[in-house]
Amino acid sequence: MSGKIFIVGIGPGSYDKMTLEAVHALENCDEIIGYTVYTDLLKPYFPEKLFESTPMKQEIERCRLCFDRALSGKTVALVCSGDSGVYGMASPMLQLQNENSAYGNVELCVIPGVTAAISGSAVLGAPLNHDFCVISLSDLLTPWETIEKRLVAAIQGDFAVAIYNPSSHKRKDYLAKACRIMLDAGADKDRACGFVENIGREGTKVSVCTLSELAEKDVNMFTTVFIGNSQSEIIFSGGNQPVLLTKRGYKI
Repeated sequence: MSGKIFIVGIGPGSYDKMTLEAVHALENCDEIIGYTVYTDLLKPYFPEKLFESTPMKQEIERCRLCFDRALSGKTVALVCSGDSGVYGMASPMLQLQNENSAYGNVELCVIPGVTAAISGSAVLGAPLNHDFCVISLSDLLTPWETIEKRLVAAIQGDFAVAIYNPSSHKRKDYLAKACRIMLDAGADKDRACGFVENIGREGTKVSVCTLSELAEKDVNMFTTVFIGNSQSEIIFSGGNQPVLLTKRGYKI
């Protein structure tokens, strides 16, 4: 008899930033499967659970492992950081099920989570409080030419932008390239920006800057970058704390 698979977005990974629905799914499964970093984050909160992990770049193998466990009658939780449907595992799981009739009777339940655009926005203030878009700079699955078109379109549409995967060991200069593309597309060099590293985890770092300054910043794969729209501002909140504000639209 086929079991069930929860596809769970765990947010940044800390217990207090998970949704109640995510917690309940993790409490009610037989096994938790995910990328090693994410399962390690969860082990202190669910010590009685059976965990199994696979390294980075083995997403499809991870999906098949979940289906194999479910076909044996187990209830499985496949975990991913942030939201399961935003650069998460919901899409490959649904696609794999659609392509393989053996998986057809397995029940899939997508559990949303707090994605980095939302959790990082809260740390910075309110950078996404009007129309915004999310763009990943990773060209592993998307050609760079397509990413470039999306960056230009975001500036032309005057969107606030949350940028995922701004850098890695092999893509050190991608954020600088993205900034230059947006400047060439018409963004002002003083456009308000900010970034957050290790959102909701130990060692969280927050910074605000202009777009021209952002091009010189050294960020890593655990950083989410925020670029305001043409009306965004860096202001100061309680305790003289700089925050990134994108006005909602009532009084611009």
